[in-house]
Amino acid sequence: MLRRTLLTAAAVLALGTTGALAQAGGKPMKITLNFLAAAPNAGFMMAKQMGLYEKAGINLTIEEGKGSGTTAQMVATGQTDVGFADAPAAMQLRTKGAPVKIVAPVLQTNGFAIISLEESGIASPKDLVGKKLAVQPGTAQTILLDAILASNQIDKSKVDVINIDPGAFVGALLEKKVDAILGGADFHSIQIRERGFKVRDMFYRDVGVPTVGLSIIARDDRIKADADLYKKFIEASLQGWDAARKNPDAAADAVVAQFPAVKKAQVLAQFEVVNKLLCAPGATALGKVPEKNWNTSFELLTQYLGLPKDKPITDYYTTELLPASPPACS
Repeated sequence: MLRRTLLTAAAVLALGTTGALAQAGGKPMKITLNFLAAAPNAGFMMAKQMGLYEKAGINLTIEEGKGSGTTAQMVATGQTDVGFADAPAAMQLRTKGAPVKIVAPVLQTNGFAIISLEESGIASPKDLVGKKLAVQPGTAQTILLDAILASNQIDKSKVDVINIDPGAFVGALLEKKVDAILGGADFHSIQIRERGFKVRDMFYRDVGVPTVGLSIIARDDRIKADADLYKKFIEASLQGWDAARKNPDAAADAVVAQFPAVKKAQVLAQFEVVNKLLCAPGATALGKVPEKNWNTSFELLTQYLGLPKDKPITDYYTTELLPASPPACS
């Protein structure tokens, strides 16, 4: 009798646990973003708002990050199931032995840009000759400057490169202490426009440096243990991104609903840039970077960011988890 009672109790407990899991939206999963909630990561909030993860059997927690490098480290150490980080950050970590792999590039090109005021007349990299260019030491934008100059046959000695503290970066341009800055079109340019200035962005991708941008990353062992879960996550995420790019207003609402401290107007302004980065020139679908872009990224990263050449570019990413029919770029 006691045994029957215990079995009945266990069955009730199991049913209760299963019911609670279903009620919570499925299998628990956590994604750590690249930074604070904003347009560059809004597709995940949009997908959650639309119930796409729940439909896929995933109970997703979205947490803000503290930079791509930190997010990649968290994935590597198993502190989060999925990360959203710049591809180069994940690739550099993998070279150090971390089992981190890119499973779906979302921003197929980076948002780095040579930023200037329209009145300056700087319309191409060659216009930087004889001009003052502000940079922030140690950032990827600055390190890749040599690649831009080389791609455009510019002698670096003919450009006045000035190191400036991050806090004075935008101010230096607005006060015309410098002619241009190297920054993020989805961040620095928006700050400048918000102050009423007209800005010209020369995207790195358009001047010879089309490195892959923010991507979904995960640990090798977790992918192997439950590839189907990651496939479902990626498919739901890309659907969310597709909906976000088509309806930025709704996407901004989704971001604010889940992260109330965010300002909707800023998210909408960022989308003007983000939507240009979701598909690289020549790409046919979200999440599918053209092979030539991967090869170019590899060449640039090995030459300028110290990425070793002992492993092929295909060691750093996989396309096996992408849906058979991802949302089209057009």
